[in-house]
Amino acid sequence: MSTEPARVLVVDDEPALQRTLGPLLRSRGYEVTIAGNGAEALAALATEGPHVVILDLGLPDIEGTELCRRIRVSSPAPIIVLSARGQETDKVLALDNGADDYVTKPFSPEELLARVRVALRRIRQEPVGSSGQIRRGGLTIDFDRHRVLRGDQEIRLTPKEFELLAFFATHPDRVLTRHAILKAIWGANAVDQPEHLWVLVGQLRRKIEPDPAHPRHIISEPWVGYRFVADEPAS
Repeated sequence: MSTEPARVLVVDDEPALQRTLGPLLRSRGYEVTIAGNGAEALAALATEGPHVVILDLGLPDIEGTELCRRIRVSSPAPIIVLSARGQETDKVLALDNGADDYVTKPFSPEELLARVRVALRRIRQEPVGSSGQIRRGGLTIDFDRHRVLRGDQEIRLTPKEFELLAFFATHPDRVLTRHAILKAIWGANAVDQPEHLWVLVGQLRRKIEPDPAHPRHIISEPWVGYRFVADEPAS
């Protein structure tokens, strides 16, 4: 992204929400396009090239999760679902179809703005490969040597712990479903064995978190999965 204002595409058919979100986002310096249905959203996606998409699931023409899938096929823009549907199955389905985040209505405007900022920070980061080093949350992760350092001190991880941390670190500030993590770390046959993930997350927290009982980096998203917070909290 350049220094031009970030472009946000809002996809929602509720006039009241359109009247709320448009001015709210513009007041923070974003360029905003409003789409009232899925067809308008796909057209705006092609012509406007948004940096972030805020998407309601209850659209009149295209089911929200299907639209999410279509957007993901043609655009890397982070998708923040903003929906009144708060069931676990709705969240998991949207996230598995390409959404990056999920905010339930009614919502806090400041929380939504914070989620937009997080999404923009993520796309400004350099693409991460499976070699070299990256820094996340005060940690240096060396893919070539399978080493993790905090400052000059090495944190010794098992191969699976390293694999999980690497997966989190290459998807920072994004909600990851349990299904997606299990499939990435153990393969498709492990998606019905969430206890593996619970144990591994607990082990990794004990090694990288300053206070494992109150994690700063590996954050639980209730009933859905986890989010890896890359930035150090403000002191």
